[in-house]
Amino acid sequence: MVAESGYRSGEPKTLAVEGYRGERIKKLVLDLASPRAGERLLDVGCRDGEQLLLFHKRGCDVAGIDPSPTEVEAARSRLGQHADLRVGPLEDLPFSDDEFDLVTLTVSLERASDPGRVVAEAIRVCRGRIFIGIMNRFSLIGLQGKLLSLFRLPARERHRTLPFTTLKAIIRSQLHGVRIQWGSVLFLPWRCYPSRANLEELLPVINNPFGAFLGFSAAVHFSYRTVQQAIREPASLSTKIGGPMPGVVSRRGKHGP
Repeated sequence: MVAESGYRSGEPKTLAVEGYRGERIKKLVLDLASPRAGERLLDVGCRDGEQLLLFHKRGCDVAGIDPSPTEVEAARSRLGQHADLRVGPLEDLPFSDDEFDLVTLTVSLERASDPGRVVAEAIRVCRGRIFIGIMNRFSLIGLQGKLLSLFRLPARERHRTLPFTTLKAIIRSQLHGVRIQWGSVLFLPWRCYPSRANLEELLPVINNPFGAFLGFSAAVHFSYRTVQQAIREPASLSTKIGGPMPGVVSRRGKHGP
């Protein structure tokens, strides 16, 4: 029998704790990212492919990139031929403009030397929406110094945490006027899981900045019209000189046509 906390009788407590925390994070990711079957998805900083597998099971056509060959090999072992996996820098994605319906970055910006550029690249290759998840150093778990353990991150890697307001500013600097949906999970001290799970689940998730894991999602909007649109919507003739011709190219043209 599984209790509301997710703890099974006779199951080692440490496994139950890790499982419960992981499920809370996955639920927030899925709620905010809202993956749909058939969508093409890129996970930037995919590590060992655990999150890619989550989206693959939801019916997404998944791809991932990570700067670590070891992590990409682990992801390949996990997903086999079900994912397009590449080794490369997060600041210079080897994909075309507008290639993916959904782009996710989950605890990826903490490893980046230029988080703003990573977000800009994620937006460039996205035609739908982005999801960004970060560690919250100001949470109770963060103040206890347990974030690396929570996300099973090696201490040898250099990790920085982005303040909540800094990430929102980065997103808005790239997507002017966009509506950001956000929330967090895991509000209690480290040792409260899973025994205090009922209390955890009573706390609001959306627009709550105190959880150890913060998630943000935003739609990607475009500021261009295609040549096809210009053909479908002929411009009326005018004697005015100097007016702009209908149909302009994308404001982002690094890799795409």
